[in-house]
Amino acid sequence: MRKKLQDRVLSFTEALEIKRKGMYPYFRPIESGQDTKVFINGREVLMFGSNSYLGLTSHPKIKEASKKAIDKYGTGCAGSRFLNGTLDIHLELERRLAQYVGKESAVIFSTGFQVNLGVLSCITNRNDYLILDEYNHASIIDGSRLSFSRTIKYAHNDMEDLRAKLSLLPEDAAKVIAVDGIFSMEGDIVKLPEIVELANEFGANIFVDDAHSLGVIGLNGAGTASHFNLTDEVDLIMGTFSKSLASLGGFIAADEITIDYIKHRARSLLFSASMTPASVASVLAALDIIEEEPEIIDKLWDNTNHAKKLMLDAGFDLGATESPILPIYIRDNDKTFQVTNLLQENGVFVNPVVSPGVPSDSSLIRFSLMSTHTFEQIEEAVEKLVEAFRKVEVFAFK
Repeated sequence: MRKKLQDRVLSFTEALEIKRKGMYPYFRPIESGQDTKVFINGREVLMFGSNSYLGLTSHPKIKEASKKAIDKYGTGCAGSRFLNGTLDIHLELERRLAQYVGKESAVIFSTGFQVNLGVLSCITNRNDYLILDEYNHASIIDGSRLSFSRTIKYAHNDMEDLRAKLSLLPEDAAKVIAVDGIFSMEGDIVKLPEIVELANEFGANIFVDDAHSLGVIGLNGAGTASHFNLTDEVDLIMGTFSKSLASLGGFIAADEITIDYIKHRARSLLFSASMTPASVASVLAALDIIEEEPEIIDKLWDNTNHAKKLMLDAGFDLGATESPILPIYIRDNDKTFQVTNLLQENGVFVNPVVSPGVPSDSSLIRFSLMSTHTFEQIEEAVEKLVEAFRKVEVFAFK
């Protein structure tokens, strides 16, 4: 008798169908560091699909700091932060992060995903509400699913819809508005000033996920709240280390009382092994570099503005992006896969974003900039994008 799990697995055919068409673009093995050029199947490819916005993943200071941490502490902590897995450098990094984003305290988790799972599932209870932008990252959505509170979504960056949803909620309930700072696929920035006004009017708290904002916007890259000069108005600031900070892990920053509560309630912290010493040391080194060389953020924006102008002049549809994430809309799943594969054949790595991740009429190529890209690399990539769009006959392209 066949079991239900096998039936479910066998019914999953989407990936197989894409593979049969020769267009499967996922789990591509990279044979080198995450730089502006990478090697795939022995070939050099321009990397425009990375989240390493500041280009620090191969920085010699960061690699050296990681090696020294391994020499001193070993390769792992063999336990959770709650029990035997707290090192002095964990505490040092938490102090640095709190200072960096302008909060009293912070606590670090093993991944950014775990931050959102742990924090959002523990800060509200059965009679409370989590209010989410519909385009929030999957980790926010999954964190809300683990919470016993009720979850309400509002239309993307639509403040009238947010107001309407807040107006229906009981005054005495805890309400937390959880949002991305920079939305990871669309590249636009959350309307934080308007959210602050609504939060004050309806007695809500604010949680901002700065995964794609740290190192990108704000004073010295301190994130969305800093960008809008609203740090004191945002209750919880979350960030990851796997993007601008060139490592792996995540953190939440807030007032001391809130952080102490999270340290004793967030299950993804209490029951997960702590960040490895090398990962912690690499984040500390990345923060040093940002403080010592703030011009790398300026270079990221020079590259972003250069690429954006070239693409808009060429006729690409970039939506409402305001960041180094440039969504190039194709609005057809098959053509998105075709363009992605054609670009890789021609030496450019980009990421396809298709349904169900986005509506099928909003499928896109996610093209992201690094501060270490050269103008010549950007120009070459845009030229090849134009060639690919014309060859595939993308009708959204002039």
